[in-house]
Amino acid sequence: MSNSNSKKIILSEQDMPKQWYNIQADLPESLEPPFNARSGKFATKEDLCQIFPKSIVEQEVSAERFIDIPQEVREIYKIWRPSPLVRAAGLEKFLDTPAKIYFKNESVSPSGSHKSNSAVAQAFYNKVEGTKRIATETGAGQWGSALAMACEMFGIECVIYMVKVSFEQKPYRKSLMQVYGAQVFASPSNQTEAGRKVLAEDPANEGSLAIAISEAIEDVINHKNTKYSLGSVLNHVAMHQTIIGLEAKKQLEIAGDYPDVVIACLGGGSNFSGAAFPFVMDKLQGKKPDLKAIAAEPSACPKLSKGVLAYDFADNSGFTPALKMYTLGHTFMPGGIHAGGLRYHGASPLVSALVKHKIVESAVVKQRAVFDAAVTFANTEGILPAPESAHAIKIAIDEALKAKEEGKSKTIFFNLSGHGHFDLTAYDSYLSGKMEDYDYPSEKVDEALCHLPKINL
Repeated sequence: MSNSNSKKIILSEQDMPKQWYNIQADLPESLEPPFNARSGKFATKEDLCQIFPKSIVEQEVSAERFIDIPQEVREIYKIWRPSPLVRAAGLEKFLDTPAKIYFKNESVSPSGSHKSNSAVAQAFYNKVEGTKRIATETGAGQWGSALAMACEMFGIECVIYMVKVSFEQKPYRKSLMQVYGAQVFASPSNQTEAGRKVLAEDPANEGSLAIAISEAIEDVINHKNTKYSLGSVLNHVAMHQTIIGLEAKKQLEIAGDYPDVVIACLGGGSNFSGAAFPFVMDKLQGKKPDLKAIAAEPSACPKLSKGVLAYDFADNSGFTPALKMYTLGHTFMPGGIHAGGLRYHGASPLVSALVKHKIVESAVVKQRAVFDAAVTFANTEGILPAPESAHAIKIAIDEALKAKEEGKSKTIFFNLSGHGHFDLTAYDSYLSGKMEDYDYPSEKVDEALCHLPKINL
């Protein structure tokens, strides 16, 4: 049992949630379905089943509020779940704030991030349906590491296209994937027509998640018994991650607390969804109308803050059905920030819908300010955060300082989505003073938005 003076609040394995939360049941209006630009019609389940297993597709379109977590998945979750809820007392003291700051430590998973929550589930469903091989993409490598581990556990071959800038910045992420038996290619690669086309136009191309997705889906199309697996954006991925927030609610109840502000970084949306959606449920149901939920995004790729709400492809080549989401354009190439997991052009349709209805909000931060916050956190809490997670830390610090200015107590909860042990080249860049900042690239976005698919509904 924990009390208000506890540093960590630990749940027993028996207290691990047995269901995921599906926010589609509580949205103000139903999501607009994916659109198949090739057929000129809304995408069907049959369209999606060409690249995903049927059980995943059923979760993608489900409106059930809670969906059972299979026993086999929960058994593997026990390796690291329930994860700790930690009171950031050292950070509070440093900031001299009346705010209480809590964070969920998802860095304790074997892959070092929250991504394992969905990777294990997706590998399980693929195994049940007889998939022999999975192809995927990864940005900074957290998703690739998680899926490689999960595929090894279920005896599935794993092929990963890793965005080239991160492939070069984080070589040991590649090593970890290979330890788990995965085959890893720097994207854009010569393995696919999509990759070869990009390289022909720009041999020095640093890659993007959209390009890597195109390569992975082309790989699926060209190989038998192969399915695609996505680590963010889609509804089923967001749902798998809600175990984070569901555990946190139980832990905060033990502490006798409830957050005024919930914060997580946003790339495609899985981390933000996982941490925030179980709390946003209370706001949608009228129980906590004043809850503030903030998605922290980089100035180099601020899709929620500067993008448009439109149908757009999830990949660079237009293989995927178009999704209704906030987007900077599927051809957009962000700067080479060290938070590779946040370099995605679009945002989860679920998160996009919540932003549209002003239920959640976004905040934009620059790279050096992010690493200022990361180093402060490392020096006060002893944990080296992933650059992605440090975006949330930066906003949490801002909120704590606001509470100090106002002289008001406030409870702040954020998700520490992963550790930064594979990101030391990024910290070297920061400490040496060589790190760049990236402003909002308006000209590049304007160009990319010209390439949005022409869809007549």
